[in-house]
Amino acid sequence: MTSWTVDSPQRMTLDGPLTHLDVSLVSGRLNVVATDGPARVDITRVSQRPVVVEHRDGRLRVAHERRPKWPGVQWWLGQLGRRFRADVSIAVPADVLADLRLVAGDLVASGLRGDTRVDVTAGRITLMGLRGRTFAKVTSGPVEALGVAGDLTLEAVSGEVILADSPAERVQASTVSGAITCDLDNPRGGEIRLSAISGSITVRVREDSDLAVHLHTTSGRITSGFPEIQVLGGFGATKDSHGVLGGGAGKLWASATSGSIALLARPVTDDDTDREEQP
Repeated sequence: MTSWTVDSPQRMTLDGPLTHLDVSLVSGRLNVVATDGPARVDITRVSQRPVVVEHRDGRLRVAHERRPKWPGVQWWLGQLGRRFRADVSIAVPADVLADLRLVAGDLVASGLRGDTRVDVTAGRITLMGLRGRTFAKVTSGPVEALGVAGDLTLEAVSGEVILADSPAERVQASTVSGAITCDLDNPRGGEIRLSAISGSITVRVREDSDLAVHLHTTSGRITSGFPEIQVLGGFGATKDSHGVLGGGAGKLWASATSGSIALLARPVTDDDTDREEQP
């Protein structure tokens, strides 16, 4: 086993295989990126509490040495963030299995092809070009996924969910208090499920999409850029809308309790056609 206790800026290059990445930090910035070269850890900032880096049996662990107790929110805001601040960048093989946790701060993960799990309590999550199965949860703050494929689950308690340029085969996105915005490629055979309790849902799909669509809102409006989608009245303010686009090979289901739903049509471009023709 190789181990470092880091209390000042330091860069570490790792030898040997790496199949798992386990990160657990309290406060700061975390950037995880796929690389073709050797794995490395670059810690550019460390405050009072050091960061422990361990590499053993194909597993890389990066964590604060001692996890704090939780004496209260005011103490946290005044002291904890400053004492446990760390800015960490990690480059790993693309097929690594990643488990990333951050209490407060910004987290970015890009280029990973294995299963990725992300959990942030207060901050921002940005996911770019991931494959495999991806699960991301933020309690307070936004989560953004760009160009993510495979099986994608996004959860926010108080924050916005943004999904763009996604060829994901399965998407499940939900927020308790916040909006959901999706700009999707043609999800042929895919399944998209969107749910917002207090917030609006906006979905833009290509004009040539193949989707069976079901939209539901309890107290809000439903608007659609597709004439195939019919809006039906319900009890009170409840509205349902459904229809089939193209061959209906994929499924789009969206539900908002207190908010409106908009389904927008995006023109097909030459770039869209070129991407589909690529092997």
